[in-house]
Amino acid sequence: MNSITVLGVRVDDVTMAEALAQVDDFMQESRLHQIVTVNPEFISAAQNDAAFSSALATSDLNLPDGANLLRAAQLQGTPLRERVAGTDFVWYLCGLAATMSWKVFLLGGRGGVGGQAATRLQARYRNLKIVGMFEGSPDAREEAEIISRINESGAEILLVAYGAPAQDVWIQRHREQLKNIRVAIGIGGAFDFIAKKIRRAPKLMQDLGLEWLFRLVLQPWRARRQWALVIFTLKMFRQTRAASTKNLEIST
Repeated sequence: MNSITVLGVRVDDVTMAEALAQVDDFMQESRLHQIVTVNPEFISAAQNDAAFSSALATSDLNLPDGANLLRAAQLQGTPLRERVAGTDFVWYLCGLAATMSWKVFLLGGRGGVGGQAATRLQARYRNLKIVGMFEGSPDAREEAEIISRINESGAEILLVAYGAPAQDVWIQRHREQLKNIRVAIGIGGAFDFIAKKIRRAPKLMQDLGLEWLFRLVLQPWRARRQWALVIFTLKMFRQTRAASTKNLEIST
């Protein structure tokens, strides 16, 4: 599996099909494999969060999520072949789980949205085995109960919707305690999209890298979070300019 680095964060150059094939391989091994859906916001956050940076560095698969991430990779001369959007990946992963009879646990999702997402997932994949759901939180006081629920369920796949970086740091911190889990992935707001609580941006806006703008219109409170995209863009510009200057100096 080929990988690139964007502002110090590893991003794996996989297509959707390859990512699902990798999951199938992970399921054959008797340990937890962590998957992270990397986007520009993640990369910006990792610059100032050591725990999150560690989770990204030690994960087993970092999916290339975000049109602006693909543009940044192209800009620095290390193109990625395909965007693997987190919400789309969850749908495909659950379809594969239904086919393979893998057991799934849904963790997180505010106000019962996890249960609503489960209903829609099982409506599409009638053989999908969702063996547990729990909202909970990443609060340390809830760790023992959450881990006990997951282990007792016999789940092999864990979907965690606590938002980044909390979800990804939580998975890394507890990977040794989750005895039966073979694949764990932080999925951010995917339950909201799957449950149709929040509309996804039109395909054209996704392709143009304007999904952030669509979400900002629907959720104005995300303005501070979207600032991360501006920071990411500025850092990529500086990196590219520095590389161009260095290459010019070498050539002369």
